[in-house]
Amino acid sequence: MGNIKNFIANEKNHKVLIPLIAIFMGFFIGSLIMLITKQSPAVMFKSILRAVTGINLDQLGTDKWFSARIAGEYYVYVMPIVLTGLSVAFAFRTGLFNIGAEGQLLMGAFATTVIGINLDLPKLILLPIIVIAGALAGGLWGFIPGYLKARFNVHEVVVTIMLNYTALFLTNYLMKLIPGSTTNKTVDLNENALLGSELLRSLTSNSRLNFGFIVVILAVILFSFIINKTTFGYELKAVGFNPFAAKYSGMKVERNAALSMAIAGAFSGLAGVIIVSGTFGYGRMIASFENYGFDGIAVALIGGNTAIGSLLSGLLLGSLKAAQPIMQGQGVPNAIATIITATIIIFVAMQKGIQALLKKVKGAK
Repeated sequence: MGNIKNFIANEKNHKVLIPLIAIFMGFFIGSLIMLITKQSPAVMFKSILRAVTGINLDQLGTDKWFSARIAGEYYVYVMPIVLTGLSVAFAFRTGLFNIGAEGQLLMGAFATTVIGINLDLPKLILLPIIVIAGALAGGLWGFIPGYLKARFNVHEVVVTIMLNYTALFLTNYLMKLIPGSTTNKTVDLNENALLGSELLRSLTSNSRLNFGFIVVILAVILFSFIINKTTFGYELKAVGFNPFAAKYSGMKVERNAALSMAIAGAFSGLAGVIIVSGTFGYGRMIASFENYGFDGIAVALIGGNTAIGSLLSGLLLGSLKAAQPIMQGQGVPNAIATIITATIIIFVAMQKGIQALLKKVKGAK
C-alpha cells in the first residue's frame, strides 16, 4: 500500500496520472449524464469499441459481427487531429499558443490541390513534392504570426484567429478559379498524387484508409527528435520555460519564436496534405471550419504537449469522433462525445489542483 501511495505522490508520475484521471473523469461524467437522461452508458462504450476495432458486440454470432471498413475509417479520423495536435503542442513547448492550426491546414490542403492537379510526374517523385509543399504552405502561414510576434510583439492568438478566416475564404476563392471546379470541389488530383492505396482499401472493405499514416509516424518522430535531441529544440524549450532567462543567456528568442510557429504550421500543413491527397482525392471549398485545428488543441493538452502523448490522445479523441455517428444511430446525441472531451480538457486544466491532491496521498493514513 505504501508503494502505491509513493507512486501517486511522486511528481515524476503526474504527467501520466493526471491525463489518466482526466480521461476517467470525462467518461465518468459522460456516463452519469447518460444515466440521468435515461440512456445506457453501455451503448457509448460499445460504440467506441466498434469504431476502433470494427467489432459489434450486439452482432456476435452473426456474419455482421465485424466491419473492417469501420476500423479503417477510424484512422481516417485520427490522422489529421494527431498532426494538428503536434502543431499546437510544438508551439506550446516554446511558450506560444498556436490557435491557427485550422488555417495552416487549409493552406497545406490548397498547396496539395494545386500541385496534385497541375503536375503529372511519377508517383515516387510527385508524392514527396506534395508532402513537402503542403508542409511549406502550412509553415509559411504559421511563420506570419511568429514573425509578427518576434518583430512587433503582436499576440499570436489574435493573428492566428484572423489568419484562420483569411485562409478559409482565400483558399475557397482561389480553388474556384481552377479549371473544372464546381461550387464545392475541384477536379480530381492526378492518380500519382494520391496517398490512397488499393491494398489498404481492399484490406478494409473499401474504407478511405491511406498511406497518410506513414506521414503521421514520421511527424511524431521528427517532433520528438527536434525537441529532445537537438540544440535548437533545447533552445526552443528554454524560451518556453522562461524567455527572459533565455534571452539573457544569449539565445535568439525572437528568431526562435518565428521558427517555432513555422514548424508548428508545417505539422498542420501535413494534415491538409492527408485530407486532400489521402481522404478525398480532390480539393474542397468548405463553408465553415471542420474543427481539426481546435481538436488539435484538445489533443495537445491531453497529451501533455509531447509527441507520444499527442499520438495517444489523438487515438482517444479520434475514437470519440468516429463513434459519434454510431451512437447517433442508436439514439445517443453527438453532444455526449463533446461533453466527454470538454470534461477531460477541464480536468487537464485543473492539473495544479490535482497535483496538490496527489501529493497529499502520501501523507494520508
